[in-house]
Amino acid sequence: MSMSFARTAPLGFAAALLVTFASPTFAHVTLAEGQATSGTSYKGVLKVPHGCGEAATTAIKVTIPEGVVSVKPQPKAGWTLALEKGPYEKTYDVMHGKAVKEGVKTITWSGGTLPNAYYDEFVFIAYLAPQAQATKLYFPVLQSCEGASADWAQIPQEGGPRPEYPAPALKLAAAAMPAAGTTTFKAGTLTIEQPWARATPGGAKVAGGYVKITNTGTLPDKLVGGSFERAGRFEVHEMSMNNGIMTMRPVSGGLDIAPGASVMLAPGGFHMMFMDLKQPLKEGDSVKGTLTFEKAGTVDVVFDVRGIGASAPAAGTMGGMSGMEHQH
Repeated sequence: MSMSFARTAPLGFAAALLVTFASPTFAHVTLAEGQATSGTSYKGVLKVPHGCGEAATTAIKVTIPEGVVSVKPQPKAGWTLALEKGPYEKTYDVMHGKAVKEGVKTITWSGGTLPNAYYDEFVFIAYLAPQAQATKLYFPVLQSCEGASADWAQIPQEGGPRPEYPAPALKLAAAAMPAAGTTTFKAGTLTIEQPWARATPGGAKVAGGYVKITNTGTLPDKLVGGSFERAGRFEVHEMSMNNGIMTMRPVSGGLDIAPGASVMLAPGGFHMMFMDLKQPLKEGDSVKGTLTFEKAGTVDVVFDVRGIGASAPAAGTMGGMSGMEHQH
C-alpha cells in the first residue's frame, strides 16, 4: 500500500482519514520544475506540502532514475544526508566529455522534523543525459513520518486511472542537438562534429554555441579561442555550482582536450559564447566561424542555427535560468 501507519487503531484511522482528505486530491509531493531539456543541468526541488495525516515528516528518500547523473544534494540544517551509490546501466558523457559509470542512486534526508502545519523543500542538482526523444522520468519518494509513511512511488499507466500516490515526474524534452549528417571538420588529430548555435530573438547581443571535439592523437590540446561571423567576440565558458548558485564564467587558459577523449560543449556545461551579436540568429541559418587550438591551429567551421530551446538562457543577459548568474 502507498500509506501505512504504526499507531493504535483509533489514531491510525483518524490519520488515514486526514491523509485521504488532504493529500491525494491536491497536495502531492512533487518537483517544483516539472519540465526540462535533456543534455542540460537540472535543479530538482522536491516540494513537501504536508505530513502523513497530522504526523510530522522525519525523513525524505528519493530514488534517482536512470539517465540522471552527477547528482549532488543540498544539505539542510538539522537534517542528516545519506547517499546510496551504484553502477549505471550504461556509461554517460557528462557535459565536458568525462565518462561516468556510477553515481548516486538514492538520497535520504533524515533526523529532522517537519510538522504537518509547515511546508519545506528538499533540493539536489544533477545532469540530465541527452535523450534522442522526449520522455518522462519518475523520482519515487518515500516520506517517513512519526509512526507513519507515504510512498509516493506509483507510476501512471497509459490509459489507466490516475494514481493515488504518484511519483514526482519530470517531463524531459529531447536534447537540442543538430540532426545526424552535419558536416565534420578536421584540425590535425582533432575531429570537430556538429557545430551549432541557438537561435536568438531580435535585439539579443549574446548567443550560445556548442560542438563535440574528439582528440584522436597521443598528445593533449586546448581550445583557446575562435570567431563567429556575426559576433564581435568569442569566448569559451563553463557552468559550475558556487554556494548553491549555478554560475557561468570564461574558461581560464583554454579548454583541455585530452588524448583519446571527447569534449562535449553542450547546454548546461562547457559552451561557446558569441558576444556583441551584429544581427539575430534565425533557425535554419548557417554561420561561418573558426575554432583555434593550441597545437592544431585554426580551423574553419560552419555553425548550424537550431531553434530556441525550451531551457535556453534568456537573450542578452544569460540570466533566464533559475538561480544562475553570468560572471565575467
